[in-house]
Amino acid sequence: MGDTKNLWGGRFTGKADERFVEFNRSFGFDRRLFDADVHASMAHCEGLYLAGVLTRLEAEKIKNGLQTLLKRAEFDSKYFEDDAAEDVHSFIESRLVQLIGDTGRKLHTGRSRNDQVATVFRLFLRDEIDRMTGRLKKTQEVLLDAAEQHREAVLPGYTHLQKAQPVLWAHWCLAYFEMLGRDRERLDETRKRVNVLPLGSAALAGTSYRIDRESVARELSFERVTRNSLDAVSDRDFCIEFVSACSLIMVHLSRMAEDIIVYTTNEFGFIELSDAVATGSSLMPQKKNPDSMELVRGKAGRVFGHLTALLSIMKGLPLAYNKDMQEDKEAVFDTIDTVNACLEVTATVLKNMRVCEVRTLEAAMHGYMNATELADYLVRKELPFREAHDAVGRIVLRAIELGVELDDMSLDELEEISPLIEADVYDSLALGQTLATKNQIGGTSPQRVADELALARRSLIELVEKT
Repeated sequence: MGDTKNLWGGRFTGKADERFVEFNRSFGFDRRLFDADVHASMAHCEGLYLAGVLTRLEAEKIKNGLQTLLKRAEFDSKYFEDDAAEDVHSFIESRLVQLIGDTGRKLHTGRSRNDQVATVFRLFLRDEIDRMTGRLKKTQEVLLDAAEQHREAVLPGYTHLQKAQPVLWAHWCLAYFEMLGRDRERLDETRKRVNVLPLGSAALAGTSYRIDRESVARELSFERVTRNSLDAVSDRDFCIEFVSACSLIMVHLSRMAEDIIVYTTNEFGFIELSDAVATGSSLMPQKKNPDSMELVRGKAGRVFGHLTALLSIMKGLPLAYNKDMQEDKEAVFDTIDTVNACLEVTATVLKNMRVCEVRTLEAAMHGYMNATELADYLVRKELPFREAHDAVGRIVLRAIELGVELDDMSLDELEEISPLIEADVYDSLALGQTLATKNQIGGTSPQRVADELALARRSLIELVEKT
């Protein structure tokens, strides 16, 4: 067990209530910051040496000790167990002092836990953003694979969950590819504001030691340093912005999950999930439930809750640091775990499902989904669109009465409502033509979708080359 003496004694003579001590502890969850804290401490140690606070021998002794702590944590699975440390910072300090003696006590010179935790949290989150960005990219790749596996598949597109116009399955995949692309961009933007060094702000007023903060920033690969010590130690905008970006990721994954859940129902029958990502019923033997996607949809609310919690925590805090801010860690940690798990499960689902192309094609050919094409046909005959829209509405009404699709109506029946309609109308109403005409950028024509798939692949390759 480590030295449990707190870091703020001296002024206190009474013993803290045991229940408060446990209530105050964060080591149970902030131990995740261990690696980041050790690396930040190494950079701070070098800053102290360059400022003349530590001798070279002392600095090397401290850094070697910190390296030893890293190795012990890596190879000893029980390294963090049964320790009564208040937090990860006191844990590291006590273990360092045990290892190298009183020289370890000099490491905290010129810093406070306030700027220490702000630095460590940013360092940790920067790496987590990079990992999450990689998972987003992987999910995008899987979406492109799913698109290419069923490149010819056609399915109904919906508005208001009512059949609207036919689209390619690959076009559906590319829609979510775009959403996840925006998510990547948001994380990239968030990372820029995370990647700012607060170390050197001390408790709230700045440090009295001549530590070169910009040198420390370079050592830790931070792009710049904070410009105001009061703001630096009390800023958690970067946490809120990160969880906000994650909330939008979960919005997109949840929307995809909802589509897949609906498409797997017997009523739709567009998608069949592999046994690897579905479950059965304890009562009804015939059931195959899309639990994987339902959990993704449900876990979105969990991340939204963390965003609300962080906003609520920060909204009334006076400058500078307040203990309320300890509550930021679990919200961010759970957000990271939840989003990463949902990205991985979603990618697994996409890799383990089959599009029932016959069923989707049949659905795309029924429900008057070529009505807009008929209106466009009339516009090409120089009928104003509003009049064309009205005429086609009456044609659809007549088709419903007859119980047929638009392209099953006779030419006489069509001409009766609009004399502008001629025999060439059936070419315009064909499914292939309906798709082919949507050939502008962003459209669902086979050629346009093929171009977009190729462009999407190239964008991911270029992303890897840049990194």
